[in-house]
Amino acid sequence: MMKRLTAAAVAATLGCFVLGASAPAATAGEPYWQCVTFARMFSGIQIFGDAHTWWRQAQDRFETGQRPQTGAVLTFQPVGRMSRGHVAVVSEVLTDRVIRVTHANWGGSRGKVEENVTVVDVSNGGDWSAVKVWYNPINDLGSTVYPTYGFIYKAPAERPEGLLMASVPATAGQP
Repeated sequence: MMKRLTAAAVAATLGCFVLGASAPAATAGEPYWQCVTFARMFSGIQIFGDAHTWWRQAQDRFETGQRPQTGAVLTFQPVGRMSRGHVAVVSEVLTDRVIRVTHANWGGSRGKVEENVTVVDVSNGGDWSAVKVWYNPINDLGSTVYPTYGFIYKAPAERPEGLLMASVPATAGQP
């Protein structure tokens, strides 16, 4: 546990130095949080790199799907000004089409963490492939529809049964 906290503190501090003067800190003396650093620390899902790469990286390492679960990471596809995608951690499932997420570096809250932000599934099939996100400045859901890849769950990916056996010839070990 101490190693995780130390690593998070180092990552947050390094993030502030790397960003330098080009990105203002949330508040003087506070870390400037990126969504990936925060999601990795908050969820415990150890994926690195830009948010848009998380879905691909998760395929062989973690369970993935189209249903929200508390603690899962919702992965947004890159679109418009969000060219590197976005990741957010599910903090609460309210209904089959409404969740709350906790995430960092979103919209008007550059470098800050926002807790329990409402996200609504607006996809035609109810598969969470398109969402709207609460936007505080207007005190309502934003008008932008964001495409998503889906959810990454902390559970390791399951291997199909017999995967190891398939590579062993049927006659192996017989005289």
